[in-house]
Amino acid sequence: MPKGYISIGSNIDKDKNIPTSLNALELHFGKLVISSIYESESVGFTGDSFYNLIVGFNSDLNVKEVAKILRQIELDNGRTRNSQKFSSRTLDLDLILYGNLILDDGRLQIPRNEIEHYAFVLEPLAEIAPDIKHPISGLSYADIWARFDKKNIAQHRITPTWNC
Repeated sequence: MPKGYISIGSNIDKDKNIPTSLNALELHFGKLVISSIYESESVGFTGDSFYNLIVGFNSDLNVKEVAKILRQIELDNGRTRNSQKFSSRTLDLDLILYGNLILDDGRLQIPRNEIEHYAFVLEPLAEIAPDIKHPISGLSYADIWARFDKKNIAQHRITPTWNC
C-alpha cells in the first residue's frame, strides 16, 4: 500500500479551512501523520501569511483517484479553479509524493518540484518523513533539508488555536 504525502496550505480563513481539510482527509484515508503547522509569508505575491503543513497517509487507491479526492476537498472548502498560481487560497492540497511513483502527465506531477524549492513544503516533510528517500535524487528528506539554503526563510512553527 503506497504511502502518500500531501502539502496543505491556506491563507484565507486558515483557522477554519485547515482543520476542516484534516477531518475530510481522515475520512477518506484514515489515520494521518501530521507535521507541525508552519506560518510562512506568501511567495510570489503580496498577501496574508499562510499556514502550511504536510500529512502522510496510506492508501491503495490509484494516484488519480487520490488527486480527484483532493480537488473535491479543495472545492468543498471554497477553492475556485480559476485562481492564479501565486495567489491567496482558501485551501491548497497538493499530492507531493505517492510511494516511489514518478509521474508527470501535465496535470499531475509526482514527486512535486516544490519539495526541493520551498521551505514550507520541505521542512514539514523532513519533520515527518526524514528517512524517506526522494524517488529521483535518492537523497533522504532530512539530507535535502540539511542542504537547503535557509538564509531567506520566512517561516516559523506555530501552535494553532485548534487541535490536530
